Amino acid sequence: MVRGYREAGVTRIVALRGDPPEGVGQAFVPHPDGYKSAAELVAGIRAIGDFDISVAAYPEKHPQSPSWDADIDNLKRKFDAGATRAITQMFFENGDYFRFVDRARAAGITQPIVPGIQPIHSFKQIAGFASRCGASVPAWLAARFEGLDDDPETHALVAAAVAAEQTMELVDAGVTEFHFYTLNRSNLVLALARLLGIRPD
Repeated sequence: MVRGYREAGVTRIVALRGDPPEGVGQAFVPHPDGYKSAAELVAGIRAIGDFDISVAAYPEKHPQSPSWDADIDNLKRKFDAGATRAITQMFFENGDYFRFVDRARAAGITQPIVPGIQPIHSFKQIAGFASRCGASVPAWLAARFEGLDDDPETHALVAAAVAAEQTMELVDAGVTEFHFYTLNRSNLVLALARLLGIRPD
């Protein structure tokens, strides 16, 4: 899990799930406090020091949340505990993101809500993942990838176009920060960064 990160300038990785870092084995022990919620975890981290803390947000509502009010209240608790920003779960309809931000702002949340963009390296894989995490796959999106399972070149071109359209529409609406889910595949994200005017040094 950690191998190769140091070359990219990342020197420390915190695994909150409890997975032992590669090569550490049984010497790794999860934190004993047993935080009951993300808000408690944020408060625990904030008590240690002035960290930059990002938390999760769900433009289509967390699948286990009973209502939108409960979902937004949970996000607000994370911010009240000291979170710096929220990064959203993947979404494919920008309207879902804009409505979510409106709900958050109406509840008094002022911190940044960064859109989480998922480039579609494999439509079948991403669609399966989306169904498990409560993100919907619009019919128009499924139609664009229909019949491309055995045509990786066309699939890649369509994926690039879809991600570019989504990202540039958000830019046109004033969004200036993005989080890209790479799934360890950086090429498409690097192309999107160029579209945004960002290049490696």
